[in-house]
Amino acid sequence: MLPLRSGVNAGLLHPAAKPLVFCLALLPLGWLVALAVLDGLGANPAEALIRGLGDWALRLLCATLALTPLRVSAGLTALARYRRMLGLFAAFYALLHLLAYAWLDQGLDGAALVRDVVKRPFITVGMLTGLVLAVLAATSPQRAVRWLGGRRWQALHRSVYAAALLALLHFAWLRAGKNNFAEVLWYALVLGALLAWRLVRALQRAQRTRQSAQAL
Repeated sequence: MLPLRSGVNAGLLHPAAKPLVFCLALLPLGWLVALAVLDGLGANPAEALIRGLGDWALRLLCATLALTPLRVSAGLTALARYRRMLGLFAAFYALLHLLAYAWLDQGLDGAALVRDVVKRPFITVGMLTGLVLAVLAATSPQRAVRWLGGRRWQALHRSVYAAALLALLHFAWLRAGKNNFAEVLWYALVLGALLAWRLVRALQRAQRTRQSAQAL
């Protein structure tokens, strides 16, 4: 097991690994654009493009949240270097999702956009999710860590879990219109497992802190 773990870590640390992951994260966008150009998005291409971008934003958000549990559980320490990049890609796809909605669904009409956000709760939640992810993306550079301070930066970036739950709510509300919750359930199970892992780890850390204090 140790040689396998060392080999995987070595592969993740290879100079070509990060550019490869970068390119892989761009593939869904390339595929959606190619389908749009080739008229392969179906009867409602605007809706297909908007939803496709949103789906990939949620998938990349789940992948970002899964990196730490996988890194700790499997001992794959090199995964830490990919968390920021995947998080930025999640925010990138979320931004494209919102831009595609504003352009293709609302025709970049500001007044109509505001009315729709106020009128439809799932749009409101989607906009709020995009705002949270935009703030996290804007504060991801190291200079933001220095400016905010490590503790405040960490507290701010824990809101990524709130963003994930808001994204799931947005997705569930969207699927409720067609009474199709199968895919929502899978995302809920994944996010539930990731949040449960975090909670258990936080409780274990708190217990160790109490035991250390009592030992003193």
